[in-house]
Amino acid sequence: MKKVKKWTFERHGKKYYFLGADANGKNHFLESASFDCGWYWGLGYIETFTNNRRPDLARDIETHTHFDYLFFDGAKGCAFDVFKNYFPVTPLTDKEIWQLLELMRSLYLARNYSDMIYRGGAHYTTNPAADVIRNETEYKRINETVIPAMNTAVYKLLGGDDDDN
Repeated sequence: MKKVKKWTFERHGKKYYFLGADANGKNHFLESASFDCGWYWGLGYIETFTNNRRPDLARDIETHTHFDYLFFDGAKGCAFDVFKNYFPVTPLTDKEIWQLLELMRSLYLARNYSDMIYRGGAHYTTNPAADVIRNETEYKRINETVIPAMNTAVYKLLGGDDDDN
């Protein structure tokens, strides 16, 4: 695996963090997370751009996928091995890849938990225990403290500033 420098840029009010280049030399970037529609986190979006050399000047996004699909839920094998195979070029050391995987899995778990305590269940139907599941104080803590702290750790790991959240 080839090691390269960490790289970030801003585009249309979003910050992007270089994860690596695939076997075809296409650069992939993690988009900064956002709190959407006033109740949930949009996170883990991985983009490629129409201008591979200067994505900050690209006319558009070329591909959009999700971190969890690539490396957790949709992956065939250990997330660490899948990451290293997917990105033969990356700015991350093996230790940093493990840290990124830990943080991203934790972010998805926290986001799913937050969604459940907001909705009062899994959202298949009305949950008979919804009144016990809903917890405004915990929902606020997860969304205002826990998830932002993990996002900051991801951004710092990928070469961004501490205040990128």
